[in-house]
Amino acid sequence: MLRQLQYFICVALVLIGGVASAHDSLTPHAAEYRVKISVLGGKLRTRIEKTDTGYFAQSSIVATGMSKLLANGAINESSRIAESDQGLLPLHFISSDTISKGGQEVDLTFDWNEDVVAGLIDGAEFQALLEGKVHDRVSLQYGLMHDLLSGIERSEYALQDAEQLKLLSITNIGRKTVKVPFGRFEAIGIQHQAESSSRITTLWCVEELGFLPVIIEQHRKGKRQMRAELDSYTPL
Repeated sequence: MLRQLQYFICVALVLIGGVASAHDSLTPHAAEYRVKISVLGGKLRTRIEKTDTGYFAQSSIVATGMSKLLANGAINESSRIAESDQGLLPLHFISSDTISKGGQEVDLTFDWNEDVVAGLIDGAEFQALLEGKVHDRVSLQYGLMHDLLSGIERSEYALQDAEQLKLLSITNIGRKTVKVPFGRFEAIGIQHQAESSSRITTLWCVEELGFLPVIIEQHRKGKRQMRAELDSYTPL
């Protein structure tokens, strides 16, 4: 169960986004989600602020209740994101994981003039070429929302997940009414699956909230393993 919680934390940080306006721009906000795996649980908090060149986004997750006995610590991630003619592009990504076994420290800079991503992963130098548009674990969430607000539904996104470049498939599975602690909404389902992975993650995104995901679920072989629900949202 603990290892499933740790995996879900990473997926949640990748996919949870912030509220945006009707004009494909993201609205500064703070949000909080309840994460549940059986009796284990946690809280996921996200925050996005406007800057002179784009946005600064942060995500953090901590264990709560009984889970603190097994998973004491936190995952804190942040991304500076630029607005450009290509849409939203990551500039600087930082991740500190003190909750997972072994943990991980990541500090990557994206140089779009040289098409290179470089930095440190657990203190070791890392560098790779950027071939086309690539996101980090935080900027991906906002790139997806930006596309939905613009009426664009892509079938694939590229993610620089620490030293690995992953291709993520995206599928629209339709609409349904959902209820979470924050309210009742009509939502659109967007599924995410990494190449060669047996896990499928579904986001239920609400158009009236700028395609904010109010529910995130993870399934493996048709069985639901994890769920996160929007608990609070505060415009900044």
